[in-house]
Amino acid sequence: MAINKFMRLALKVLSYPDIDIRKTYPLERSIRYLRLPALLPKDRWQDHTIVSEGRKILTRIYTPEDNTGKNTLLFFHGGGWVTESIDTYNKVCDALARAARSRVISVEYRLAPEHPFPQGLDDCYAAARELFVRPKSFGFDLGRVTVIGDSAGGNLAAAVSLRARDEGEFYIPRQILIYPATYYDHSESSPFASVMENGSEYLLTSRRICEYIDLYKRDDEDLKNPYFAPLLAKDFSDQPDTLIITAEFDPLRDEGEAYGRKLRAAGSRVTIYRMRDALHGFMGLGTGYIHVRRAHALINTFLNGGERDESGR
Repeated sequence: MAINKFMRLALKVLSYPDIDIRKTYPLERSIRYLRLPALLPKDRWQDHTIVSEGRKILTRIYTPEDNTGKNTLLFFHGGGWVTESIDTYNKVCDALARAARSRVISVEYRLAPEHPFPQGLDDCYAAARELFVRPKSFGFDLGRVTVIGDSAGGNLAAAVSLRARDEGEFYIPRQILIYPATYYDHSESSPFASVMENGSEYLLTSRRICEYIDLYKRDDEDLKNPYFAPLLAKDFSDQPDTLIITAEFDPLRDEGEAYGRKLRAAGSRVTIYRMRDALHGFMGLGTGYIHVRRAHALINTFLNGGERDESGR
């Protein structure tokens, strides 16, 4: 459904320009837990703990009834590296598992600002290493493993793939990045038009992104790190086959698509799909929304090796 002038006005009112997440993030987390939907039936998921370098990393495994066993999706949730959790993403991951007929393993990585960069990334990397290096530790056949994340989770998925190549411990064959953050500057000096076009009236504002980045970084040196901002990588070669899904009315739209073009130019097979009339975060709306169903269809096509489609229609 197209966004008309009345919807634009409502979105503008809801964009909360005066709330500073750097001061209110504890409240934001609490509100998200208050909004938690009813728990899924226990037979649809199970928790599994990974131990890495003396720390425990909780993961949650979603197994649909019609699981084909061909694919496993390692999922990193969004929330600006600051909010959200495997609990608040329960329904997103369950819906994805059912749509893809595949197991989804969601990672409870440490959040900023208590655990700034690169601690959350370290947890995601450790989870990926466990799947690729010690797959039998999960007790079932993983099939083909794909890393996937949305928003900040898309940033983490891209960073995990870059780091896996750089450290040489394992190779990630496929990644799915859903409206990912790939750059560090979302101020008026940003090189991306979508930051100015979509940065004030579509719920996720450019100011809010800047606040999230302030909470995630340790200091300004982190802004130069390609694991913090993957578009800064000097080498984009030897990266996975990639599906990038962006949202038309999203400040992060252009940087996500730019990242896909960098990967393609370096030799990766890349599908870039811009979801028309969609806002950042649409995956959380549920399968009653056409954008979610389209995204699931794109993911299935990608997982099954289907043809690339960049029409965005």
